[in-house]
Amino acid sequence: MQSIANINIFISFTEILTQMKKQGETTIHDIARKLNIAASTVSRALNNNPIISEPTRKLIEKTAKEMGYRPNTLAASFRTKRTNMIGVVLPLINRHFFSSVISGIEEVAYSSGFAVTISQTNDNFEKEEKIIQTLFSNRVDGLIVSIGMQTQTFNHLKLFSDKKIPLVFFDRVVEEIDADKIVVDDYRGGFIATEHLIEHGATKIAHIGGPLNVKIYKDRLSGYKDAMNKAGLPIDENMLIHNSLTREDGTNAIKKLLLNEEKPDAIFCANDTTALSVIIYLREHGIKVPDNISIVGFSNEPFSELVTPSISTIRQPGFEMGKKAAELLINHIKQKEQHTSSQTIVMPTELIVRESSGRD
Repeated sequence: MQSIANINIFISFTEILTQMKKQGETTIHDIARKLNIAASTVSRALNNNPIISEPTRKLIEKTAKEMGYRPNTLAASFRTKRTNMIGVVLPLINRHFFSSVISGIEEVAYSSGFAVTISQTNDNFEKEEKIIQTLFSNRVDGLIVSIGMQTQTFNHLKLFSDKKIPLVFFDRVVEEIDADKIVVDDYRGGFIATEHLIEHGATKIAHIGGPLNVKIYKDRLSGYKDAMNKAGLPIDENMLIHNSLTREDGTNAIKKLLLNEEKPDAIFCANDTTALSVIIYLREHGIKVPDNISIVGFSNEPFSELVTPSISTIRQPGFEMGKKAAELLINHIKQKEQHTSSQTIVMPTELIVRESSGRD
């Protein structure tokens, strides 16, 4: 079976090269003929081999550019068994936290000679599954992923771990898979957000959180509960709402909370999008923030500083998380044959106090 697979790969590769020739692709042999030099000299020059003199290298590079030469990365990947491509899969690109992570990943990846292909799942499990299977089929050298809110089974991710293809999780991680994980201290974020509200006089604090199949939302809830317990405040289950944390979800959550016989005097929201939708709804209904209800969000989205009232929130070091995730992944790619134990890196969170919770 292995020999048949190798024959099929060889045939596919040969067909690709034949098709490239038909389409007029410039090869190193074309450059060699034009300059009347050996093809091996052209290859060495284009790969920055030090045995090629600087004038010769510059001449070959200039000629290659004029002839529209494109390096055959497919052939290179067959030789090296690497594509120098990293896959990044995350829920939403338009969230500042995730875009910051991408920036950190790209800074490290490109400086290390790796390209990055980025896909968003929109928190849809079927889309996540298909994207990851496609990246697996396209032979990316490694994968950095933050799972979607709907993800509760992990066979698509085990494709990578089972085949020993380097895998790093960030933010929303999968505990069941042995891989490096980069997270923030979500528990402490939930604790200090709730403690801050308590210190400002709140006693009936609601929590709008994400789905509890995702660990970060369980940790933020645990932090909230421990801060309440520490202060000797009761936890009312009617004050706890879990949803997908969209703007619509935030609006529906505050409507539900205001129907309670016991109204909240503060709300800890598990993201800034929900905090914003809650503030908009309260303002539209004549309920003042923070005079009547104080609000703290999570993530420090750029809009949280710009709206009125500005939103108190928990900052996550997204850029630093992205850099660390890429460093770990690339290290595993380059040392693939060596067994290295996985690790979980926890990065600190920071409370940013703004108008929505009352300034001291």
